[in-house]
Amino acid sequence: MSCPRIEVNLSKIRHNTETLVKQLSPRGIGITGVTKAVRGHPVISQAMLDGGAVGLADARLSNVQRLRQSGITCPITLIRTPMLSQADKVVQICEASYNTEISVIAALAAAAIRKGTVHGIVLMVEMGDQREGILPENLAAIALQVMKMTGVVLNGIGANFACLSGVAPTALQMATLCDLASEIERVCCPFLKTVSGGNSANLPWALGRQITGRINDLRLGEAILLGVEPVSGKRISGMHTDAFTLVSEVIELDAKPTPFPIVLVDPTLATLRIPQASGVSKRHILAIGHQDTDILGLLMPTASTFIGATSDHLVIGMKRSTLKLGSEVRFQMNYSALMHAMVAPDIKVKMLDDGPARQPRHTSDKSQNLALV
Repeated sequence: MSCPRIEVNLSKIRHNTETLVKQLSPRGIGITGVTKAVRGHPVISQAMLDGGAVGLADARLSNVQRLRQSGITCPITLIRTPMLSQADKVVQICEASYNTEISVIAALAAAAIRKGTVHGIVLMVEMGDQREGILPENLAAIALQVMKMTGVVLNGIGANFACLSGVAPTALQMATLCDLASEIERVCCPFLKTVSGGNSANLPWALGRQITGRINDLRLGEAILLGVEPVSGKRISGMHTDAFTLVSEVIELDAKPTPFPIVLVDPTLATLRIPQASGVSKRHILAIGHQDTDILGLLMPTASTFIGATSDHLVIGMKRSTLKLGSEVRFQMNYSALMHAMVAPDIKVKMLDDGPARQPRHTSDKSQNLALV
């Protein structure tokens, strides 16, 4: 079997989505499945939809295009502020987009008029993450401008947490976001159908005992895909954390003397040392490196030690090993490692599905021809 590869267990992704839907739905919160970490992979995205996600979201139009070309027709939202240069494409393939710049919204409105459609606008509010967002005191004025535009409709507001700042939202911040939604409705009159409370970092708040108020949407990627809460890295109860497995092949294995006897011709290099790992009797070199994934985001297999990595090689150590040349070594990944591995050109993606067959949802007949590769 081809190496390196990512093995994806679709039934575990469906299970994770279903678990969160069952927990959040009674609280009035729907799930939008975020597909950017898997590069908009249609089969993985369909598993989210089959698990109960009400729609999909991505940060890159190339990923959205991949979803559309596969036949997926569910609502897809662009969650990164659109580029001015891509306004026409955004309107063509996305039902809605998250926005902060009035000039971009105007360009989307013009593109929608040319296309004879109406594009949904969700205004992002700066709530402390210090990435993208409109300052709360400016939100009403911008919302009024959007209301006056032809070609776009104000769908709602949203906020982002724990991405740039790494700080989870507080109950006060979430209450403030709810108050802002009510203020916009008082000023602009329309009912906001979407109040998006953030991403996977919001789950501790959303699943807590406090009232969730106006929040009716969360954009979830990491929680569904990896079963963990991003800020703490802890497993979410009832979730699978091993839906994705990175598999690499051993290309060299041998004991290395410690310390390695190197004769240095240049005395200025005398401080250089090859890193050693205590308790290691044999080193294994795997055919994967920094070019393929975030090596530091890999969870080392049991009884193995990370020694080092270069662009094309990963060196691990084991005290006892039954591995041979050509043996496969399996790793779990964090979110960063998954994102990098999914876009690496030399890593194949293999789908596994041990769950019951399901009728695809939100797809056209074209999606029936998707190959599990």
